[in-house]
Amino acid sequence: MKFDDINISIITHLKDGRIPFKKIADDLSIAEGTVRSRVRKLREEGVLQISGLVDPEAIPDQYVVMVGVNVKDMDLVKKGEEFSTLRGVTSVCVVTGRFDLILMVMLKKGYGLLEFYTDEVKKIENVRSVETFVVYKSFNLKVPLTR
Repeated sequence: MKFDDINISIITHLKDGRIPFKKIADDLSIAEGTVRSRVRKLREEGVLQISGLVDPEAIPDQYVVMVGVNVKDMDLVKKGEEFSTLRGVTSVCVVTGRFDLILMVMLKKGYGLLEFYTDEVKKIENVRSVETFVVYKSFNLKVPLTR
């Protein structure tokens, strides 16, 4: 889908995911049907996801860790996809620098670092090393609520 000024304006309005399409249409002087169809196309193409996100510090008995990963092979996209399926992983980025991948992982009481590494990361072949960064305090970080 073409990413034009109208799509950018619609997405900007959707920072409040509860805003009615009618209000967006009125603000942008376009038809409500246009807003509805563009949002549908953006969602179908995976460009846009509308979801509720929460401050991880507000969730009792849960905490966030960032994990830097180095792998033995250079199929980084495939490795990123593999890591993205592991329990607790909320995002994976292929990056430059001293790590190949950076993971954001939500852990909770009964499913901590030990379980994440021994039950989940062990499923991924050719992991050279990992380094864990426990997030003590975050700013502007919002995550999906996991159970």
